[in-house]
Amino acid sequence: MTARIGVVVIGRNEGARLGACLASLENSGAQVVYVDSGSTDGSLDIARAAGARIIELDAGAPFTAARARNAGFEALREAGLPEFVQFVDGDCTLEPGWLEAGASALAAGAGIGIVTGWRSEIAPNATLYNAMAEWEWHRPAGDIPACGGDMMLRTELFERIGGFDGAIICSEDEDLCLRVRGLGLRVHRLPQVMTRHDIAMTRLGQWWRRAVRAGHGFAEVGDRHPGHFTAERRRVRLWGMALPAVALAGMIAWGTAALLFATALLAVSWGRSALRLRRTGQPLRRALGLAGLLVLSKFPNAQGMLTYRLRRLRKHEMRLIEYR
Repeated sequence: MTARIGVVVIGRNEGARLGACLASLENSGAQVVYVDSGSTDGSLDIARAAGARIIELDAGAPFTAARARNAGFEALREAGLPEFVQFVDGDCTLEPGWLEAGASALAAGAGIGIVTGWRSEIAPNATLYNAMAEWEWHRPAGDIPACGGDMMLRTELFERIGGFDGAIICSEDEDLCLRVRGLGLRVHRLPQVMTRHDIAMTRLGQWWRRAVRAGHGFAEVGDRHPGHFTAERRRVRLWGMALPAVALAGMIAWGTAALLFATALLAVSWGRSALRLRRTGQPLRRALGLAGLLVLSKFPNAQGMLTYRLRRLRKHEMRLIEYR
């Protein structure tokens, strides 16, 4: 089965994580291509030592995950396109048996365009940021609106829709899923772990930049698909933009009372989020921490959405927002 599958791994400065990723594919029998986006940390040496076929992107154009995945797909074409292509990020390891399960689901599932599974953090308890990523990854199985970049689809379908949009710097995976669904096909998550992810996040600044990138994706993909990210954009506009603006304007008339009122509203939102997390089985301390990040995330999300708008107004290139 795996001879019918090509795997495209993308990465930038993943280091040892990339080594683990390529090792997880070593005995898969699939065609494997690694695409590097300007790494400076020795990732290329690690890939060479693993015997991977390497594609180095030209630094003359902005690096994006979409551009890297498209380049990997074109490299697969040179050896003759397989029936299926699996995309995976270089900070993930692929679970044994996933390639067979994904290909079988596509072959048997009428109307399935994209198949994915669950991501799981390899160290979910190391930091609160790791725990947040673990919580984000676990969503219901079955037909879903969209999925992340770890996905499998038929190469024929990938060609038909023109691949990823290389101009999108974040949420290009959501855009691809929405275009596939526009053809009347389904995006389907199997109830099994597909990849083990190593976010390795230890600092608030890393988490903040990641949330800025997400906000940029809300705005950019929301422009292309107006019905998508509607709730996310509405929450960011309310909590991350309108509330601070009203609080600052209110301070002119009512002084610190306006700031205290805004703080009280955020505290209520934090408490409600913590209660919801507790109902899903999160321990109290973890629920409070995750709820705090959920409330705080509206501000970097707003920064990302505004960054996108300013770039559009100034006709600037959309450039990658890195968090490592």
